[in-house]
Amino acid sequence: MARTTLSATLRSSAGKGVARKLRSAGQVPAVLYGHGDTPRPLAVDAHQLELMMAAVGPNTIITLQLDGEGTQDVLLRDVQMHPYKPEVLHVDFFHVHAGEKVHVKVPVRLTGKPVGVHTDGGILDQVLYDLEIECLPNAIPDVVEIDVSGLHIGESVRVGEVPSGSYKVLNDAELPIASIVGASRNEGVETDAEPTEPALVKTGGKDEE
Repeated sequence: MARTTLSATLRSSAGKGVARKLRSAGQVPAVLYGHGDTPRPLAVDAHQLELMMAAVGPNTIITLQLDGEGTQDVLLRDVQMHPYKPEVLHVDFFHVHAGEKVHVKVPVRLTGKPVGVHTDGGILDQVLYDLEIECLPNAIPDVVEIDVSGLHIGESVRVGEVPSGSYKVLNDAELPIASIVGASRNEGVETDAEPTEPALVKTGGKDEE
């Protein structure tokens, strides 16, 4: 798993006024929490944070260089963005330990061209785009790859079929991840119902002449 470094400083106060001053000075207010400890307010450089977020994935282990306290390994848990500007307003960091498992969401990547698409003209329908997994911090995968090349029309790959490895998938085992459906979901469906005549519409107290 990739790692990156980010500098941070402790701040002694919080509140909307403090946050506005930090943003005006090119800083982003942040919070560090984890392991039942009291959350600690931080500040990080806005430009450095934006560069880091553009270069790494959501589950990258960050080495947080905390001014005066050395380094800590953290995950970026929550990012609050400005509603209409490309500006980070607030971030949450979660403190992780090497031997302690974490819960993260990891994107799903489908590989292979399904038989049902290649030979039968079906359509690949992806239902789940990420999976909840539990693993050690140094074993977080960038993606979970799932081979769908053997699927025919009407077949699905489910969560319970994901190969076990260095992580445990937490989603319901029966949930479908991807299915192959016919070109039309109504294909082959017939009905014996007779067409009905449109009902007479009345516009007032008397029938129309």
